[in-house]
This record gives sequence, structure tokens and C-alpha cells, in this order.
Amino acid sequence: MINQEIEKLKYPIGQFTCPNPITKQHLEDWISILEHFPSRLEHLVKGLNNEQLDTPYRAGGWTIRQVVHHISDSHHHSYTRFKWALTEDKPVIKAYFEDRWAELVDSKTAPIGMSLDHIKAIHFKLVYLIKKCSSEDLKKSFIHPETNDEVKLVYNIGNYAWHSNHHYAHIENLMKRKGWL
Repeated sequence: MINQEIEKLKYPIGQFTCPNPITKQHLEDWISILEHFPSRLEHLVKGLNNEQLDTPYRAGGWTIRQVVHHISDSHHHSYTRFKWALTEDKPVIKAYFEDRWAELVDSKTAPIGMSLDHIKAIHFKLVYLIKKCSSEDLKKSFIHPETNDEVKLVYNIGNYAWHSNHHYAHIENLMKRKGWL
């Protein structure tokens, strides 16, 4: 029972399951999520004080502040991976230690405004790029070095739409539990 509760806190919307086949409607829905996520996130966290920002979303989890900075870091990586896949033949991307990045001083103490602004900018660039891609472009891929899996760009769009909603739910659920909403 405790493991199920922890799993629900870790994955409040479940883990990403990619539909097969990926339809035009899936792609449109994912792009819409990516396009609107920055303003949804900013609206969710805009009134939080430092004590609230420094509250972990679960025991042993990151604080809201760390989650916001993580989203900025992670989605920047996604954008870069997109560009690599569009300009190189199945490039092997660079993985990074998310947990170590979250422990750096900027993730633990910096104002979230800097990452909210970055998320707005990177999503604007990413969505613009995705909308200009052809269906052939979206079949391009990169190789993830940790799993040696080939990741198609169309899959990555869905994965980052899920990632956006996943972390949004971490923050929103904590705020509901604490009565901050």
C-alpha cells in the first residue's frame, strides 16, 4: 500500500505510454500542451512564497523550486536534442544527471522567474520549430546513450508533453494537499 502511494506521488499522471500509431490528433494535442504549458505553469506558481517554493512535492522529492528549474533544464536539453536530430544522422545525445543538476545552487536557491522566462522562450522556439517540421522530419531520431534506444522526434514531442503535465501535477497536487489552491 505504501509503495502504491509513493508511486502515485512520483507518477501522478502515470508513466508515459506512447500510442501506436501516433495520429495527427495526438501530435496536435501534444503540440498544444507544449504551447500552453509555460503560461499554465506560471499561473500555477506565481503566488507562492519562498517557504512554499522550498516545500518538496513528496518525501524525498524535489522542492517546487527544484521542479521548476528542472523543467527549464530538461526542456532545454529536449530542444537541443531536437536540433541535433534534425541536423545529424541519428546522433548520440549527451545524457546528464538530473538529480545532480537539481542539487546545484541555482536549482536550490535561485528565483523561479529566471526558469519561468526560460521555459517560455524554449517552448516558443520548440513549438515554432515543431510546427515547421515535415512528417519526414518528425521521423528523424537520436540515440539515447543510457539505453541505446533510438528516439524518434515524434515520440519525443509526446514524451515532453507528458513531462510537462507530469511535473505540473507534482506541483498542483502538493498545492491541493497543502490547501494552497
